Amino acid sequence: MTASNNLAASDDLAPATVRAFERRTVDSHPGSSLAGLLIINADDWGRDIDTTNRILECVLCGSVSSTSGMVFMEDSERAASVARERGVDVGLHLNVTTPFSVAAAPSRLSEHQERIAHFLLRNRLSQAIYHPGLMSSFQYVVTSQIEEFGRLYGEEPRRVDGHHHRHLCANVLLGGLLPSGIIVRRNFSFQPGEKSGLNRMYREVVDRILSRRHRLADFFFSLPPLEPAERLDMIFSLARRSVVEVESHPINPEEYRFLAEGEIFRRTGDVPVATSYKLSNCES
Repeated sequence: MTASNNLAASDDLAPATVRAFERRTVDSHPGSSLAGLLIINADDWGRDIDTTNRILECVLCGSVSSTSGMVFMEDSERAASVARERGVDVGLHLNVTTPFSVAAAPSRLSEHQERIAHFLLRNRLSQAIYHPGLMSSFQYVVTSQIEEFGRLYGEEPRRVDGHHHRHLCANVLLGGLLPSGIIVRRNFSFQPGEKSGLNRMYREVVDRILSRRHRLADFFFSLPPLEPAERLDMIFSLARRSVVEVESHPINPEEYRFLAEGEIFRRTGDVPVATSYKLSNCES
């Protein structure tokens, strides 16, 4: 699809789908200026060498705005050094379920994470359940990762998201474990009918709780599925007037080709990919 065709498709979508999404932005974020930004964020920076290198390629070619870094993983140390040298915008990719892979991971930290993972992974509803008996483990695991990020990057994270979105679990959310005032990734954005009413209501409640202490993008989507084309056209069109974050994983071959070989620029048309993660055009 050419850039001009992409624009035509996007304009056709605007009267219904895009404007419906924008109305939801005004309703849920009364202070939103509807100033557009398209943020392509790559997850798992530092997980391993291949993942870091794939993300870096996409950052350098301008198809990825920012990335989310894992700590206590096998490539975390090198990835932090690369980020500092190259000026890569990195936030914390909080990990409470996947075992730490760095050889020097503190055994106490791994034990606490294992307790959390056992609880969260036992069924799909565990994330929504507050477990008072695990609160000290959650606090230790979250605090340790924030501190390790500070050691590696020389400053505390300005934004946080979660591996498999577990930063939104009840213990982290209701425990107030993330620093107040920072940017935190919201729930996925869905059109009416894409999920059940109860599912959408739960996500909206979580986002409202988040917004009391943290800054959020207007919308959040996953890059895949790449087809049908109309889906991405709609997402990129939203970024003309709203702050849209798109989650990507360049380690996946299909996403890597889309980002590294330039297809994303043909699809976004006149909507530029942001050069860093920010929530307004006034931020540096």
